Amino acid sequence: MKLPEGYEIMKRGGIRKIEKEVLSEQFYTLNRYTFEYEKEDGTWELQRRESYDRGNGVAILLYNPGEQKVILTRQFRIPTYVNGNEDGMMVEVCAGMLDEKDPEACIRREVEEETGYRIGEVKKVFEAYMSPGAVTEILHFFIAPYDETMKAGPGGGAEGETENIEVLEISYDEAFRMIDRGEIRDAKSLLLLQYARLQGLI
Repeated sequence: MKLPEGYEIMKRGGIRKIEKEVLSEQFYTLNRYTFEYEKEDGTWELQRRESYDRGNGVAILLYNPGEQKVILTRQFRIPTYVNGNEDGMMVEVCAGMLDEKDPEACIRREVEEETGYRIGEVKKVFEAYMSPGAVTEILHFFIAPYDETMKAGPGGGAEGETENIEVLEISYDEAFRMIDRGEIRDAKSLLLLQYARLQGLI
């Protein structure tokens, strides 16, 4: 790996004596890890860190080049409500948990459940750790074109999952105005919208 001038890769930095303790095993799993970390000077330091394991996920930006529109969703998110989001509602790209081995198959299913569209071509654009200091999750990011002929159902989320998803179809320009107004604050959505803009897709 080539680093910018003035930086160098640490010569040390191994870990040893890793111990795991399960703190909570409800919908997701909270683990505490105790380990020794080798510092740059060769000494070993005892560290404890908690890690939240919620599995991996998928996210996709649906864009309509002909109509210059995107499909987004709106739903209630309790963690944002308890941390300053007044009504708890979040505008986001379509996303979900990776509950099968193939991320592409998973995102196709999520799109149809949440938005009602049965998409054709799908392109994976990158992967990212979303909160690497606390959460194990890797998110697989996709983009896909859509048009009205792909509409196959009402969307709104899978029955029995209490998602209550509202489907939004808005113009490219309005999506970026919503970012400017602070109405889109979801990280995965910001990443995909900015990616699409940088690539000249929208």
